[in-house]
Amino acid sequence: MLTPATPDFLATLRARLPEGRVREAEPRHLEEPRGRWAGQAAAVVAPGSTEEVAEVVRACAEARVGIVPYGGGTGLVGGQVSPDGPLPIVLSLERMTAIRDIWPEENVVIAEAGAVLAGIHAAAEAAGRLFPLSYGSEGTARIGGALAVNSGGINVLRYGNARDLCLGVEAVLPDGGILHGLRRLRKDNTGYDIRNLLIGSEGTLGVITAASLRLFPRPARTGTALFVLRDPAAGLSLLSRARDTVGEAVTAFELLSGTGLSFLDEAHTGLRQPFDPIPDWVALVELGLPGALDPEAELAALFKAAQAAREVTDGLIAQSGPQRDDFWRLREAVPEANRVIGAIASHDLSLPLSEIPGFLDRCGAALAALGPVRVNAFGHLGDGNLHYNVFPPKGAPPRQFDELRETVSATVHDIVHGMGGSFSAEHGVGRLKVGDVVKYGDPVRVDLMRRIKRLLDPEGIMNPGAVLGAED
Repeated sequence: MLTPATPDFLATLRARLPEGRVREAEPRHLEEPRGRWAGQAAAVVAPGSTEEVAEVVRACAEARVGIVPYGGGTGLVGGQVSPDGPLPIVLSLERMTAIRDIWPEENVVIAEAGAVLAGIHAAAEAAGRLFPLSYGSEGTARIGGALAVNSGGINVLRYGNARDLCLGVEAVLPDGGILHGLRRLRKDNTGYDIRNLLIGSEGTLGVITAASLRLFPRPARTGTALFVLRDPAAGLSLLSRARDTVGEAVTAFELLSGTGLSFLDEAHTGLRQPFDPIPDWVALVELGLPGALDPEAELAALFKAAQAAREVTDGLIAQSGPQRDDFWRLREAVPEANRVIGAIASHDLSLPLSEIPGFLDRCGAALAALGPVRVNAFGHLGDGNLHYNVFPPKGAPPRQFDELRETVSATVHDIVHGMGGSFSAEHGVGRLKVGDVVKYGDPVRVDLMRRIKRLLDPEGIMNPGAVLGAED
């Protein structure tokens, strides 16, 4: 049974840590981007080292006080806020931002958990290398949080999720012990893979304090294009055609819907539409090639072949860096426009690639039967991850459809599950999807997760309520 973080407990923490490590919680530590929960905390504790993190965790374990780990606060499923239960502390890694070392010849960098993704990108670039984990919040998101939810982003098709980019972790376990796992090895078959148990556990099994991360050579030449698709099935054919032509050089393959593009106008983003009229479906394709190959020529040949096969009807190939940035700005502005318009329900889904066209048809028809809603389906078509967001009719406030939210999400997730997909692709479970873990999860797997949680965290102090719900 957890106990609240009392003034006496906070006084004990202050005595065990350097001055200034314990302070009053700020509003940003008690909020999440979608505004679905208001968090609570007795204080924010910001350690400056792994040893200090361990001291905090040991103190909380002794007093049975809950710990809510906090990275950049960009998570979309409520994993970084605790709305109820005994008053916890927020453990912020904001002081632990160092790039501890980098080995360009090994393609490895070691970064502390509080390092923002953009900072790791800059360190890699300075060494002539690439750290490919990239998404819209990379200027705020921290690598510890990215690993905690095994986040993805735009480059998963070529480089993989956060899990695939991590060689080892240093972490503090729920009893305050420190796991010294900052290996730089590609091969290490010496027993259970504790690293992969912690990655994706959303702070419920321990606190990642540093990670050894994979780097890659920077592509010598990059090409980017927008292709108007006949339909999503044609998008999959185009993806297959591109990979048959240039192999793993396809860095990104994003799907944009006409609804999402029209939202850019509706939300007054000021961005110029690339096609008139707005098409139903567009693919954003990016290639990263060695210097001997011409990406614009490869994209032109790809368009010609796809046009002959009636997969695409129009296209634009970026002729400069600024034009490439404009193409990506369209993609990055879609979530911003979504927030301005206001969704009834948002979903982060993954499906087998061949099931995506059928899912879009089936789910669209099922939702249309519920009411006059609009769907913006977009995202990482190359790796099967769709962001499937449902909106009210134009001009109608989302709150008018609050009673429909649970029905909408249940409809979407039921169809996804029936087609062999997942209700959580890259955002994690947090607190938003705890019920879905039980509803759609394999019972044996869910039971095993609970047993692992009880074994490693018998007091239930690590991010209580996240992933598996509140402890009995």
